[in-house]
Amino acid sequence: MGKDITLTASDGFELHGYRADPEGTPKGGIVVIMEIFGVNEHIRDLCDRFAEVGYLAVAPALYDRFEKGFEVGYTPDDIAKGRVMKDKGNENFDNVILDVEAARKVAAEAGKVGITGFCWGGVVTWASVCRLDFQAAACYYGGGILPYVNEQPNGPTILHFGEHDAGIPLSDVDQIAKAHPECPVYIYDADHGFHCDMRGSFKAHAAQVASIRTFRLFDEHVAG
Repeated sequence: MGKDITLTASDGFELHGYRADPEGTPKGGIVVIMEIFGVNEHIRDLCDRFAEVGYLAVAPALYDRFEKGFEVGYTPDDIAKGRVMKDKGNENFDNVILDVEAARKVAAEAGKVGITGFCWGGVVTWASVCRLDFQAAACYYGGGILPYVNEQPNGPTILHFGEHDAGIPLSDVDQIAKAHPECPVYIYDADHGFHCDMRGSFKAHAAQVASIRTFRLFDEHVAG
């Protein structure tokens, strides 16, 4: 269902990506933003899941400007490597947004486009829906949203957080909710990474409920 592709940003930079096409005519496009671990098996699987329900899904490899093909799993060593790459992404955040836009343009072949992202990708998703032409967004446990909290989403946006996420204080979540009462904020009895079935923190019920809410959002605002 899915395949590796090359994306071209507006500054000419070429990066890798993963694209999953549905059977038949797509009902819209979804850009899937990776965790700190690169476009790994989990992110490819999420793209495939969106394709299974009718969306064209595209995941850009947002670390390619720093290291081509970076992809790791979820061991402590992998987490340490991912954090180093995340820091590089944050230092070059404008270029990250350029690369998201490259993915959005491909996804727009299907019509309207939504965006979703996880961990660091939740932060990138928030900034992207505020700065680019996305029709809806679903942010999962984005721990660095506060520096961008004064930006305004261009489309309906929901946010998912885990109550027991040691890296994202509930006080931060509360600040986001107060700054954006128009954006539903959902808090689950779960830890960071609860949506990833390849991590020890996976929480099946929370992931299922969050997925239902995310699919409902996209079906309402992206599917056409």
